[in-house]
Amino acid sequence: MMTALARLPVLRSRPARAAAGAYPVSWVGPGRGVAMISAATPDVASAAARLRALLGDRLHEPGDPGYAVTTRLWNGAVARTPALVARCQDSDEVAEAVRIATRCHLPLSVRSGGHDWAGRALRDGALALDLTGLRSVRVDPDAATVTIGGGATAAELLAAARPYDLVVPTGVVGAVGMAGLTLAGGYGPLCGRFGLALDSLLGAEVVLANGRRVTADPRHDAELYWALRGGGGNLGIVTELRFRAHRLPGVLAGMIMFALSEAPAVLRGYGALVAEAPDELTVTAGFLPGPAGEPMVFVCPFYSGPDLEAGAPWMDRLRALGTPLVDQIGPMPYADALRMFDGGMVDGNHYLLRTRWLPALTDGAADTLVDAARQVTSPFSALAVHHFHGAATRVRPTDTAFGLRTDHLMAEIIAVWAPGDQAGPHREWAERTSAALAPHALPGGYPNLLAPEETDRVRLAYGANWARLRRAKRRYDPRDLLHAVPTLPPAEHPE
Repeated sequence: MMTALARLPVLRSRPARAAAGAYPVSWVGPGRGVAMISAATPDVASAAARLRALLGDRLHEPGDPGYAVTTRLWNGAVARTPALVARCQDSDEVAEAVRIATRCHLPLSVRSGGHDWAGRALRDGALALDLTGLRSVRVDPDAATVTIGGGATAAELLAAARPYDLVVPTGVVGAVGMAGLTLAGGYGPLCGRFGLALDSLLGAEVVLANGRRVTADPRHDAELYWALRGGGGNLGIVTELRFRAHRLPGVLAGMIMFALSEAPAVLRGYGALVAEAPDELTVTAGFLPGPAGEPMVFVCPFYSGPDLEAGAPWMDRLRALGTPLVDQIGPMPYADALRMFDGGMVDGNHYLLRTRWLPALTDGAADTLVDAARQVTSPFSALAVHHFHGAATRVRPTDTAFGLRTDHLMAEIIAVWAPGDQAGPHREWAERTSAALAPHALPGGYPNLLAPEETDRVRLAYGANWARLRRAKRRYDPRDLLHAVPTLPPAEHPE
């Protein structure tokens, strides 16, 4: 961990021949994927025999002790039964498993971090590739880089980098897999200072849908590198990522919460404050459940400047938005600050997520969010408004596939209900809230939170980058084997 380890060798073997009539693989974020069904009859027995020879007891079938663990997702609403689960430990195993799935006409899905809200990590009757064994983290403090396996989480990355006062931009939840988060964007508390997670991605090792391994960085497959940064993993299975790390000994951060009755004034004040915030200050706001399950309005600032005392006046301005019922602001390591969200979204609950891009928090948008909080159907549901500004806006829109580089807010609608509860009212609340925000929103939406059926919004999300991303898709996956969030339509779909 003290010095850089040599990069894994890239196999330059000939591409595997696709099985006749097969339409296998897909990869999605955060960290998971789903495949198109083969036209031929899946040969599960043959696939199991080949994979058993490759993986031994790391191949799981229904009834095996390891099967239940490897088919468990963050979103407990997902109930699917893969035929086989392959726990891969390196890129070679991933590549060979992809070739076996193709040869045996077996649909494929990919489980990486496992923090999957849409359920694409698992598919009935498919081979599920479990990448949680690829969790290595290598830190080179001299070069200020961090290299991670495709199954590593944000918390694991930050824990390894912490002794060197280094960080990589992450989301707000440590349990999220870094691969899926990064490939479609990566909003987070360091957005203003260091940009999106994808803006720190220096390169990746990728298994393409034909089983070939390639490197994607500015010097090798530069077009694939461009497409990976925002394209959501539509072009391959990422088994290793190399990030630029940033020196950050600590942040001034925490949670300030107010009563729901103060929400209109708090949100209006928040909207005005973030419009003038410096790069060093990124602030999330929204509604979280209070002690008794009642919604409370919150603001969560992260000040990441070199002099944390310079952030104190901004904290005072946030406190002055109302009468704080909770005030937990203080200096702390970045990794510790992320832990404040650990208990909020519990594994195994049922989830439905929706997203809207807001150009600003107008009075109309603020009123819509307040109304949604007042009408919330579950004591577990939440609303979050993420702040996109600063360094993230100074990347040219054409430099990466990510489509929106102007100042904006990303509204995240999180419907949560307990297992056994009726899903209908909670789903309707999320859809109703999303529809009510639409008149105040920009076209498109954050790709990581767009549902598979929202194909029109996917195209709008990429804007001027859409045609180039489609060309990259045809170049690296001409048979349309990979399908992801956001879902790219088949190659024959008109531009």
